[in-house]
Amino acid sequence: MILDGQSPQSIAVAAQALQRGELLGLPTETVYGLAADAGNDAAVAKIFEAKGRPANHPLIVHVASAQGVQRFASHVPDFAKKLIDAFWPGPLTLILPRRPEVAAVAAGGQNSAGLRCPSHPVALAVLKSAEALGVFGVAAPSANLFGRVSPTTAEHVAGEFGEGLLILDGGACDVGIESTIVDCTRAAPVLLRPGVLTPQQLSDACGVTVITPNEPDANAPRASGTLESHYAPAAKVQLMTAAGLQKAIDAYSSANAMSHTVGTVAVWSRSQVQVPIASAAAFICEAMPQLAAECAHQLFAQLRSFDAQGVAHIWVEAPPQLPEWEGVQDRLTRASAPTR
Repeated sequence: MILDGQSPQSIAVAAQALQRGELLGLPTETVYGLAADAGNDAAVAKIFEAKGRPANHPLIVHVASAQGVQRFASHVPDFAKKLIDAFWPGPLTLILPRRPEVAAVAAGGQNSAGLRCPSHPVALAVLKSAEALGVFGVAAPSANLFGRVSPTTAEHVAGEFGEGLLILDGGACDVGIESTIVDCTRAAPVLLRPGVLTPQQLSDACGVTVITPNEPDANAPRASGTLESHYAPAAKVQLMTAAGLQKAIDAYSSANAMSHTVGTVAVWSRSQVQVPIASAAAFICEAMPQLAAECAHQLFAQLRSFDAQGVAHIWVEAPPQLPEWEGVQDRLTRASAPTR
């Protein structure tokens, strides 16, 4: 059931549902989350069950304000405090040492917890209303089946879980990809998942260089959305250069003309591509935004749209190798990775 997130009555209904240990489809500025009371282990277990998510894959806990961190974190380094001051409420998750008595299930059994204060007004209203009812944090991974494309509208969430789930409609998500994740459990901050905040922005804000590992870091705590294969639509995603994309279109057009059985291809590119007239029916071409923030905003909705049109393949022009594009590059790389 989808409720109007702008209605105070809907906010109250949602907060009460969280207090009762029920699940909630919650809009944030990044993506929609599947939310439950982080302090209620049975409620959090419902998230893992509904998503088909491994129980050792931690969830991010959303709090109503920076003050809420103290309920879950045993220590907040100075550089983490500066990141909170600079970017909360907003699309930044900090991994902090966890108080051992709280949120063990949400943390996937780790001694750390991912914490975030979202900026979406509906999310903040629910968190504050729930806090007044004794729900001091809400575990909320993306509201989709595990490993699939994240939802950025209430309708996406309903399509994943059906009308039985209570969902607040807060409109389309402004950011469109998940939060940046920074590990703050060590002597220096370490980027675990890129998002719309660049390493330079983070470093400037906290006064310490944020480390960006080139390879998977064995010392890092597990974090949401960092599996090799993730965010995947049903269609096969491939990343290509502009030149490689045009070459693939030409080759695919020839193959389709001969067999008529190779299926429809969706193309999402910043560069203009040429599709032979005779093969036009085999392609759905959409323009990718030239700006990173606009591309992030559209990314998951575009992948879902291609899936809804029943394409067999999704060919995407690889993003520029620039810091502001790292979040988009990360999501597309994981979406194109083979499943295991």
